[in-house]
Amino acid sequence: MKMDPGSPEPSDNSGAGALHTPVLLAEVLAALAPKDGEVYIDGTFGAGGYAKALLAAADCTVWGVDRDPEAIALGKTVAQHYAGRLGVVAGRYGDMEELLAPIGVDAVDGVAFDLGASAMQLDDAGRGFSFRHDGPLNMRMEATGATAADAVNSLGEGELSDIIYNYGEDRAARRIAKAIVRARDREPIERTGVLADIVRGALRVKGARGGKRRGAIDPATRTFQALRIYVNDELNELDRGLLAAEAMLKPGGRLAVVAFHSLEDRRVKSFFSIRCGASARPSRHIPSLSSRGTSRVAAPSFRLLNRRVIKPGAEEIARNPRARSARLRAAVRTEAPPWPARAAE
Repeated sequence: MKMDPGSPEPSDNSGAGALHTPVLLAEVLAALAPKDGEVYIDGTFGAGGYAKALLAAADCTVWGVDRDPEAIALGKTVAQHYAGRLGVVAGRYGDMEELLAPIGVDAVDGVAFDLGASAMQLDDAGRGFSFRHDGPLNMRMEATGATAADAVNSLGEGELSDIIYNYGEDRAARRIAKAIVRARDREPIERTGVLADIVRGALRVKGARGGKRRGAIDPATRTFQALRIYVNDELNELDRGLLAAEAMLKPGGRLAVVAFHSLEDRRVKSFFSIRCGASARPSRHIPSLSSRGTSRVAAPSFRLLNRRVIKPGAEEIARNPRARSARLRAAVRTEAPPWPARAAE
């Protein structure tokens, strides 16, 4: 499962079972409606929660995709229990067409995305995603590339402010960026705990919980979210993943996307709205198809399964507080060809 970035950091007695429970599992299964003989992609494999549920619901085949080497290692172990029905591929879900083509998978019946950082990543202090336990300021979902420490120690104050404001939606972004630059001038910022304290200090809030009432959001949460999104290019990856799913889904195939914050959910909502023909406003996602000097808008490539976003119920939130901001949107692929969005970007 992925974590709601607006949730309080879990207490030590939260229980590992709760932390790895897939969010909105019944609702995702209902949206995908797995059937015997069909093929599905779990584009954000993680601990394999959705993949295992699909395999239990029908005699189907599931391909898991994940950029995290630890998730792939776990997936290969899990796959041994499914007699060839589960395969895992290392890479980004935005590249799933290219990743799966060499093994003969070019059309599927369903795709699931569970966005954001996984519980495994958040709960491992060594990965540096969370300030719950002090650790190296890493945040990479992959094993390569620049880390969050590289970002906070090298980017200009203005760029840091833009990242925190745009990806963390924090109105105090300028104040936080200024504090980061001032602190790194004294010594490099290398630990999650140090960065969290710098943010709290910039907002004049003291203490590990920010002096807030129990259950409130720590002031450092938005900055950590912003840096994680930046380091992993998560929003661009989401755009690419939606396009890849559109290209790979058969007519009647289903796409289910679980998002955990407004930046992701707005992107998913907009994509479905446009692809279902409900939005006519100009967008890079709406290419104009020219034919002999005339132009027309591409035919809808999806049909919404539910007009309203699906949210977890009170019982699930009580059982797993991390689920509280989860939002599920799902749609069915029509017979129309994929929109030529790549050419319009």
